[in-house]
Amino acid sequence: MHSFGSRHFVLLLAGWFLGACSEAPPPAGDIAQGEPDFVGSAACRDCHESEFDDWLGSHHDLAMQVADETTVLGDFEDASFDYYGTVTRFLRLDGDYVVRTQNASGEIRDFQVGYTFGAEPLQQYLVQFAGGQLQPLPFAWDTRSAGEGGQRWFHLYPDEYIGPGDSLFWTGREQNWNYMCAECHSTNVQLNYDVASDRFDTTWSEINVGCEACHGPASNHVSAAQAGRLPGDSALPIDLRDRDGVTWRMNPDTGIAERQPMAMRAPQQPEACGRCHARRGVITADYDYGKPLADTHRVALLTEPLYYPDGQIREEVFVYGSFLQSRMYQAGVTCSDCHNPHSLELHAGPEPNAICAQCHLPQRFATREHHGHDEKQAACVDCHMPATTYMVVDPRRDHSFRIPRPDLSLATAAPNACTRCHVDRDSQWAAGAARDWWGEPGDRQPVESGIRRATALAALTGPLQPDAAAAIERGLRDPDPLVRMAAARVAPNLSPEVQLQQLTALLDDEVLSVRIEAVQALAPARDYLPPAPAEAFDRAADEYRDSQYAVASRPQAHGALAEFEGRLGNIEQALVHADHAVAMAPDMALLRHSRGLLLVRADRHEEALGELRQAAALAPEVARFAYVYAVALNSLGDPAAARRVLEEAEARHPEDAAIRSFLEMLRAD
Repeated sequence: MHSFGSRHFVLLLAGWFLGACSEAPPPAGDIAQGEPDFVGSAACRDCHESEFDDWLGSHHDLAMQVADETTVLGDFEDASFDYYGTVTRFLRLDGDYVVRTQNASGEIRDFQVGYTFGAEPLQQYLVQFAGGQLQPLPFAWDTRSAGEGGQRWFHLYPDEYIGPGDSLFWTGREQNWNYMCAECHSTNVQLNYDVASDRFDTTWSEINVGCEACHGPASNHVSAAQAGRLPGDSALPIDLRDRDGVTWRMNPDTGIAERQPMAMRAPQQPEACGRCHARRGVITADYDYGKPLADTHRVALLTEPLYYPDGQIREEVFVYGSFLQSRMYQAGVTCSDCHNPHSLELHAGPEPNAICAQCHLPQRFATREHHGHDEKQAACVDCHMPATTYMVVDPRRDHSFRIPRPDLSLATAAPNACTRCHVDRDSQWAAGAARDWWGEPGDRQPVESGIRRATALAALTGPLQPDAAAAIERGLRDPDPLVRMAAARVAPNLSPEVQLQQLTALLDDEVLSVRIEAVQALAPARDYLPPAPAEAFDRAADEYRDSQYAVASRPQAHGALAEFEGRLGNIEQALVHADHAVAMAPDMALLRHSRGLLLVRADRHEEALGELRQAAALAPEVARFAYVYAVALNSLGDPAAARRVLEEAEARHPEDAAIRSFLEMLRAD
């Protein structure tokens, strides 16, 4: 792991390097044109002084730092915190920052803080373990002022006890920085995870989120600039200039600015910013700058419990999925229209109404006639960007910019902006007040964005009605990759003929997440494909395998590979992955259940029975596990044991028709 020490030393060293280069710039013909390298943020300073100064001290700059006197904000002067009867202490020992708390076995041990993580409104602290994994402690420092309730230690799970043995305990895989956090808190992160030893040798080019985290490796750009031969495309691997040549002209009839010229392509900044400001999963080991987010990550759709039924944020989903739903995104608004991308502040200052006034005439919208409140009683964002607080103290605003719909709350139980402020009123009152003020809600329909259409498609299950099947077929040809991805996911509900005719085309789709959804859907039909689609399938299958190896520190990745190989009929290879998955997470019921089913197919029946028994015991709340275990018992000649399992399962799941039917059959015998 690179431990660079103070940022100022790096800047000084890079400044010396730039000075040396400027004395003797490379000949024009020697300018690098090949694969660019990462050169560090300091290399950007001389030519981009204003942007560099904005970046210094920003949340990106402070995303991760070596723990020292200048970076640690928390109280380590023998402060203490009581969490469900266990006292944790925060100390300075021999110059180190130390947290005395429980380890995975429940013993109180000293853990040295290696790095700080974030700065505002909270700061977390990272501990490095022998296997190269960095783990964030569950205790965070509230960096807000004392008047705001800050300057205190708090636990990130204050309302439930997360103790040793819990999957969310701070030392476990579910809290691992290398997998969960590294990509978005440092620059050019290489996980370097070794499956055989279950160890990380993670590296980065900059400890924080530097210039190249967004703009890509800049060696070609720097070389060209120093030689005075910077091309029109800037020699950077990504073009983030969504605003170049764009003006927003106010329409006096609507009071809303319109983009000139009209947007002819989706803005690039949301795709780049979405790498970290989205709920998504990594599907490639190497991030490819300039590609759509869906080509490097699997983007989460608007499904529960991540989102409310109407698409509002619920869990910690950040802002990408919200923004894609908005009318502003459809109109061509991009991230830097509102935010300074280097300081991360709003362009118009800390008052949100000022940034809204850039495109929405205050004379029309900042009035009681529009919002129904007295002046300064409510800001634009209170109604159109309600906030949800995550990590105890961190409020984040929904970026779908939706019109308040308390009437939908009555149907979906989703929250609405009205009752978030009027906490003494209910949604029935709010729906009536909104109707009185703005008229019938039918005139305020949501935008049918790609991510909304993708979510609707992904919810379709068989047997399909003709219109649903037709919608999936259209989705397979949709220009939006999220829609194609969702359509491929549910395409197994279509007839085999239609799958072979239409789904195979997506094996060569330009977007990776679409290809790997298509190859999973077609896996059972691999042996029936004609030669050309079969070759495309095999290429996409290797890409799918690589997508799982990119997150190989997760037992779920090995479970997914086991399932995939099993669907292809590669049972022995599937069992290798299943064995590894269970070894990594022996208490994960789904992995044991899946391994048991593979063992059945391998005719290793006694081993299979043990795995299915374990799965049913680990997750009694899952009716399917008990049912399959009972089927296995009966098939192996023990109907009495199968009956006992089913009777216990029926008591827990009286509504389950499969359990009830099988039990009745056994009793009849």
